[in-house]
Parts: sequence; C-alpha cells; structure tokens
Amino acid sequence: MNSSKNLIGTLLLLVVIAALYRVIPGRPFGFAPQWAMAVFAGAVIRDRKWAFIIPVLSMFISDLIYQGLYLAGATSMPGLYEGQWQNYLLFGGLVLVGFAVKKINVAQVASASVVAPTLYFILSNFLVWASNAEVRGLNRPKNLAGLIQCYVDGIPFYAVSIIATLIFSGILFGAYLFFRRYQQVGREINA
Repeated sequence: MNSSKNLIGTLLLLVVIAALYRVIPGRPFGFAPQWAMAVFAGAVIRDRKWAFIIPVLSMFISDLIYQGLYLAGATSMPGLYEGQWQNYLLFGGLVLVGFAVKKINVAQVASASVVAPTLYFILSNFLVWASNAEVRGLNRPKNLAGLIQCYVDGIPFYAVSIIATLIFSGILFGAYLFFRRYQQVGREINA
C-alpha cells in the first residue's frame, strides 16, 4: 500500500511540475514534457486509464494557468479556446505510442520519442487546417496549397517538440530505470 501511495504521489508531482514547466515565460514554444509524459505513461503505467489521464491532466492544468495569465493580461495566449478538446484527445492518443514500447531501451524509447511528436504534428496541423483556422490567426485556404502551408508553418514547432521529447524521455525513463534498480538493490540487501 505504501508503495502504491508513493507512486501516486510521484505521478501527481510529475503532472504538476510538467504543467508548471509548460507555462514558464520565454520557454521555446513546443519545448515541453507532455509528449514524453504520454510515451512514458503508455510504456510504464499498468493501469491504462491512468496512463491516458496523466499527460492530459498535465496539459489541462497548464492550460488553466495560461487562461489565468491571459485573463490577467500577462500573456496573449489563451489557455482555453475552441477546439481545445482536440489537443487533449491527441495527447491522450499519444499514450498508444507508449503502449508500443515493449522493452525499455534506448532504441525503443528514442523511436517512440520521435513517433509521438510526429503523429501530433501531422494530426494537429491537419485539424488546424480543416477547422476554422481564422480563430487561431492562420486563415489558410481549404485546398492542397493551404494544407501544405499549414504544415510548413508548424515545422519550427515540430523540430523543437522532437528535441524536447527526446530530452524529457531520457529524463523520465532514465529516472524510472534508476529508481527501479535502486528498489531492486534495496530488496537484495534486505533479503
């Protein structure tokens, strides 16, 4: 029971820290831990319901903070907007990429860390193009040229998201393996 409480506390702390990190002023847009959290949650958390909740909850908390800052006039970026549910759905869906990590090793984690933001880039930019993009200031025409331009617009964000996901995945999975090994050594000493 104590181990379960520690895990829940650790996961909630991770959610809050990631949410707060995402709203740091001056942070490169797209350099956030939520993609890595989705991969990590899918690969590590056995209760799949919680695996989906963790990255979405972190996004929601940071969006609430952004909304408060927006209402206070401290930022021009609202945290909550029309179509926000699509982002939550996409981030929840990225947990499926983590489910594909069958063995935690550098190759599988690195691959998942590239696949997750790539899927997000492809799907989110398509949704921005297909939706009423005027709300977000893009105003791209609903033709192939407009779709291509929408993808081109997202390339800087995409590049930063891959770098962020690789770095944060290294931190999350590295810490997980370290603490798992630490627990194993502790059990061997106590045996």
